This record gives sequence, C-alpha cells and structure tokens, in this order.
Amino acid sequence: MLLIYPACSERDVSDRSDASSGLMQIPEEGVFNFVDVTRSSGIDFIHNMGDNHLTNVIESVGGGCAFLDFNQNGLLDLYIANGSFHSLISSGERPRTQSTNALYENLGNGRFRNITQQARVGDTGYSMGVSIGDFNNNGYPDIYVSNYGPNILYRNNGDGTFTDISVRAGVAGNQSSAGAVWLDFNNNGLLDLYVANYVEFNPDLNLTYAPDGYPGPLNFKGQADILYRNNGDGTFTDVTQEMGLYNPDGRAMGVGSLDLTGNGYPDIFVANDAMANYFFINEEGNGFRDVAIRSGLAFNRGGEATASMGVSFADFTGDGLMDLFVSDDTYNSLYQNQGGGLFRDVAFPSGIAMASAQHVGWAAAFIDYNNNTNKDIYIVNGELKHLHGQEDQLFENSGNGTFRDVSFEQGPYFSEAMVGRGGCFADFDNDGDIDVFIVNLNQEAVLLRNDIGNNNNWLLINLVGTQSNRDGVGATVKVTTGNLTQTDQKTGGGQYLSKNDPRLHFGLGDFDIIDRIEILWPSGIIQTLDNTEVNQIITIQEQQ
Repeated sequence: MLLIYPACSERDVSDRSDASSGLMQIPEEGVFNFVDVTRSSGIDFIHNMGDNHLTNVIESVGGGCAFLDFNQNGLLDLYIANGSFHSLISSGERPRTQSTNALYENLGNGRFRNITQQARVGDTGYSMGVSIGDFNNNGYPDIYVSNYGPNILYRNNGDGTFTDISVRAGVAGNQSSAGAVWLDFNNNGLLDLYVANYVEFNPDLNLTYAPDGYPGPLNFKGQADILYRNNGDGTFTDVTQEMGLYNPDGRAMGVGSLDLTGNGYPDIFVANDAMANYFFINEEGNGFRDVAIRSGLAFNRGGEATASMGVSFADFTGDGLMDLFVSDDTYNSLYQNQGGGLFRDVAFPSGIAMASAQHVGWAAAFIDYNNNTNKDIYIVNGELKHLHGQEDQLFENSGNGTFRDVSFEQGPYFSEAMVGRGGCFADFDNDGDIDVFIVNLNQEAVLLRNDIGNNNNWLLINLVGTQSNRDGVGATVKVTTGNLTQTDQKTGGGQYLSKNDPRLHFGLGDFDIIDRIEILWPSGIIQTLDNTEVNQIITIQEQQ
C-alpha cells in the first residue's frame, strides 16, 4: 500500500497553515542556511547535569534527544533527556526544584509546546539517552530512556499519554546506561532492545586529577551491555549471554544496528570509550560474534583506541555499501565499506580528520543538508572535561570521496562555542530538508531550521511493516533517479544517545521524477514502486 501525504517546499509556502495535514506556516527569519529558531519555536529547554561544575565522567556524558511523532498526526515532536541532582555524582547542593525530561509537541506552525506533565513522561532520574521504537506494533512509538540507575520504558497509550512499564517489562536494569538501539535481531517481527552500558562509577575515586580535573573512564570498572529479546506479550528477556554478547569490560557510549554483512540480519556496532569498539555480526538470529578487529572497526586509522562517542550510517560514496562515521575526541573516524566485511578508516584522506582534530565530537550524522544527492556530515562538538564551548561543524560531501568544511557558510550559530552533546536530525517542518536539534551540556538547547535544502528536490519515506516489525527497522531502500541509485537502511537508533527522523530522507538534486523505489523488508519481501513524483512525503506499507 502506498499513501501519499502533502508536503511543502519554497514552491508552495502560501499553503502552510493546516497543522493536521503536516503543513506549517514558516516565518521569514533571515538568509542563512541554518537559522536558530529556538526562541520563536517555544522550546525553552535548558539541560541540567545536576551540578554547577563538571566533576566526573557521568556528568560529562548526557544528554540525548529524539524526534518522534508520538500522536501520529504527521508532525515530528521532540523528547529530551535531562540530568538531575544525584547524591552519588553531584557535588553541589540539592536544588529546590527537580529537573525532568521533556516532551515538546509540534503544533504545526513552527512552534512547539511542553506537554511533559500531561503526557506523563517527565522522568526525574539522571537521564542520558533516548531511543524510540514501537515495540508492541500498535502504531504508536514508545520511548526508552537510558539512565544512570534504572532505565525507563514509556509505553505509548495512543491517547496522548504514556505509561511507565519498565519493571513489568523487565528492561529497567540498574547500570550506568548510555545509548540504546531497537532492532529485530531474529527477524520475527518484534523489536528487541540493545542497551549500551558505560562504567561502574565509584565516587570514592573522584579525586582531583590535575590538569584533567577528574578520573577518566579507564579508572572505573566497565559494565556489560544487555540484549533484551521481545517476548511479544509486553515483556522482555535478557538473552545477552546466550547470544554471545556478554562482556563485563565494556565502556559503551553510542550503539547502532544495521545489516552490514548483507545476510538479512542486523549487526551491532558499539562505540566504546577509551578502548576498542565492538562489531558484532549477527549469525542469522542464532548468536553474535565480535569481529571488530578483523573488520577494521575496532580502532582508528592509526591503530589507536579512541574515546568513541556515537555512530552514524550512510552510503556516502554511492556504491551501495553502508559506511560508518564514528565521532571521538581526536580525529574522528570515517569507515568506508570495502565489501566482504572489511572497512577502512578514510578520515584523513577525506579531509575530515585534520579539520576536526581541534574539537571533541559527540553527536554526528550523515545528512544531505542541501539535497544534492550526496551525504554530508554534521558534527556536534564540545569540550570533554570542562564546560568550555566549541563550534559545531558541517562537512560537505564533494562527491569524490572528500569533504569540505563549510561550517562558516551556514549561519551565526556555527560561530558560537557551545558545550555540545546529543543531537537529532529531522525535517521537523515537513518542507523537505533536514533540520537540527542540539542538546548542550548545562546550557540551552538549540533548534536550527534548514532554509536552503528544499531549493533542490527531495523525498521522505515512512515505512510501515506488516509481516516485518511495524517500524520497518532493518528494511533496505533503494531510490533510483536516472543513472543514480541511492541506498539507505531503516535503523532503530544510533547517533550519540539520540534518535533521528523516523522517515528516510533522500535528496534528489535536479531530478524531477523517481524512476524506481525498491524496498527489501526484513521479512524478505521485495516491493517496488515506479515513476514516483518528487517533493513529497510518502508512506509505504509492506505488502501482505
């Protein structure tokens, strides 16, 4: 089934007024590529790490964010993880008011409103990351919050409210969790959950480490990640050990899942802090095996273990193979897929390494910001151990394997030094280009609206599984225009503690017709659509 929803671009701005149809009236605010519309949008979120000073590794990690359409009205809403005062990790005095996570509803007119209390999603724990997935296949996205301490699973009730079912579902845990990703590891149509855990923080070790300020992650014991299998009845089972994933020495930050081996089953990449990364290949749902060293994904180009933060996937070369970008505290890593399960870090020859070396990268994503068919890279930067700001960076894909730093061409925000952490990327105003939301540590969050991407053509695809999981996580989509084929996969998480637009975005440049769309669903069903118009949002339902 194919459902086509209207969308808007600069070609039809006069029609942007109906919130229920997904269209919105966007005010003119400048001529920059990315415009800071935080204040005019009504988003007033200020991240709180629970302290006035950055005194330990736990405070430095948060916080994430996610775009989701929680009420299924065609408009992307925003959920944000917040820190809070915690007796074990905070050094100051307990504040009078308790900070919480926040849910902002997209009103469809360029504005958002805070509905956290009404929706019942104001977790008061020390939150790190957010992952979104429809675990019960009822058509409404659920929210999983990674915390220092017990995690939270909010089940979407479909009426604008959520219910905390963490304990009953068996996914609360009590670790120092960072990233999390939804995946259907056994392709049974149910989303499972992989939770990446960080370190066993010991406040007694939190002495003054001049000049660094506090102990790093290697001073603490690691924690094992957890894979929860969806039982299909609202509960989950910890299958970490039986699936070959148990490792008590991990120090995970970000995690992502994608079929990188081509066997039809999702693999798992774990970005570890100050140690080798993990790359678990999925052996047809029967178990996992870590092949990170053999594949070239364990270390950077110099053979070093870096402070890996998050991971983003895309086919940035256009060869049909999915590549990885991993942000870190040095040169970052851009792993080009060589085929046959092998990867090569091309951060240096691509031009990214040296240009980003003076920054610490956290959230990062492949986005085609100008819709010219090439995947660019946006990096959210911020100092590692001090509340010192750094400028974000945007690297434009030249189409020949190299990237150019175009940050200072984008607008005033790229000259501001902020303590960036989480970030999510989506077309929040449904005009065809990718916008950016950024969580800054102990600072105001920022919403950047993209005002130039829809000068070129585009397509947004919303997948609805029937035989497969309803989110379509794990599906591979190919979009062919002329002699160009773009390939993408639907993921259930990734980035750094954050979740992007649930729809797949394709920049189409000057192409005015899409010759073919091909979807390979996790069920094995192959579905095709021919001669699709550009500049629209389409929903494709898996054939029965």
